[in-house]
Amino acid sequence: MHILLIHQAFAALDEPGGTRHHELARSLVKRGHRVTIIASPISYLTGAKRSDQHAFIVRSELEPGINLLRCNTYHALHRSFVHRVISFLGFMASSFIAGLQVRNVDLVWGTSPPIFQGVTAWLLARLKRVPFLFEVRDLWPEFAIAVGVLTNRTLIRLSLWLEGFLYHHADRVIINSPGFQEHVIQRGARYVELVPNGADPSMFDPTDRGETFRRQHHLTGKYIAMYAGAHGMSNDLGVLLESARLLADDARIQVVFLGDGKEKANLQAKAAALGLTNVSFITSLPKEEITSAIAAADACVAILKPVEAYKTTYPNKVFDYMCAGRPVILVIDGVIREVVERADCGIFSPPGDPQALAQAIRKLAGDPARSGEMGLNGRRCVEADFNRPLLAEKLARIMEKMLQK
Repeated sequence: MHILLIHQAFAALDEPGGTRHHELARSLVKRGHRVTIIASPISYLTGAKRSDQHAFIVRSELEPGINLLRCNTYHALHRSFVHRVISFLGFMASSFIAGLQVRNVDLVWGTSPPIFQGVTAWLLARLKRVPFLFEVRDLWPEFAIAVGVLTNRTLIRLSLWLEGFLYHHADRVIINSPGFQEHVIQRGARYVELVPNGADPSMFDPTDRGETFRRQHHLTGKYIAMYAGAHGMSNDLGVLLESARLLADDARIQVVFLGDGKEKANLQAKAAALGLTNVSFITSLPKEEITSAIAAADACVAILKPVEAYKTTYPNKVFDYMCAGRPVILVIDGVIREVVERADCGIFSPPGDPQALAQAIRKLAGDPARSGEMGLNGRRCVEADFNRPLLAEKLARIMEKMLQK
C-alpha cells in the first residue's frame, strides 16, 4: 500500500519537533507499505526555514520506503495570527499541487491541526478515488477559541463548518486521546478509532543519567526540573517561570526550559529582569538528541493553560517523560491526569498555580527514592499500554481494513 500523508509541521527524527509521524511511518514500512509525506520547509517551532529552499518542491528519501516532499510555503508563520493563517492556506494550496504529482496512491492521510491541510487530503483522496483517513491531534478550532487566538465570529463559523465537513466526509477518523471521541462524534464523525499518543521504549534508556548533557550545559550536581517542548501561548510557561522564582532560595534546583516557540524570547527577557540564575534556556533538539536531554532531568514538567478544553488531551511529551523513566509533574487536568495517577508515575499540580508547582518540585527533590519509583512505574506503563510500535501496528491494521473495503 502506498500512503500519502499531508502534514505541514512534519518533523523527521533528525529535526526538532514532534516525530510521531516519522516513527509511525517507519512501522508502516516494516509491514511492507510505502509512505510519501508532503510537508512545509518552515519549522513549526521556530518559524525558521529548515534549508535555503528555492525550488517549489524539494524531494528527499528519509529512509527506504519513506519519501519526503517539502513544498514552498509562506514563511512568516510566527509574525501574527493573520500571517499564520496565510501560511496555513498557502500550504493547503502548495501541498495540493505537490500531491497531484504523487502517483499510485492507495490511501490519503490528513492530520489536524492545522485543519486546512485536511481539505487538501480530502480533495486529493476524492480525485485519486482512494480512502481518506483524517487524524485529529488537537481539537481545532475549539482550542484556538478557548485560548482567545480565534475571535472573529465569521472565521469561527467557517472553521466550525470546515471541522464538521472533514469529520463527516472522512472514511475513518483517528484520535490520539479518548477525550476527543465525544467531540468528533457530535460534530459528524461516523467511524472513529483511537490510536493514542505514546513513545518508543527502544529510544529511551531509563538508566541513562544524561551526564554529557549536564556537563555541556553546566548542570552537574543540580536537581533538574525540565520542561521539554514548544514555548507557545498554550503552554503557560510563565507559571513555571514564576515557580522558578519561588524556588530561587534552593541552590540545588535548576529549572530547565528546553525548546523553542513564540513565547521563548518573552520568557528569557522576564527571567533576566528578575535576575533568575536558577533557570536555563536550551534550544530545541532533534528527537535523536532529546532522549539524552530528558535523561539528564530528575523530574519533568508537562503544563498547559487552565482551559477546560485541554482536559481532553494526551500530550505526547508526557509519554516521552514516562518512557525515559522520569517522574512527571503534571500541570494538566483531565484524561492525562487519569493516566499518570493510575500508573503512579508522577504528581498533579493544579494548572495556573505557581505556588503549588514550586511545592511539587520541592517535594520530588526531597524524596529521590519515591521519584525513582514513580519513574519506573511510568516506564512500565508505556511498555504495556502506550508502546508506539504496537500502536503503529494498530494504525496499520486500520489502514489495511480501509483499503479492503
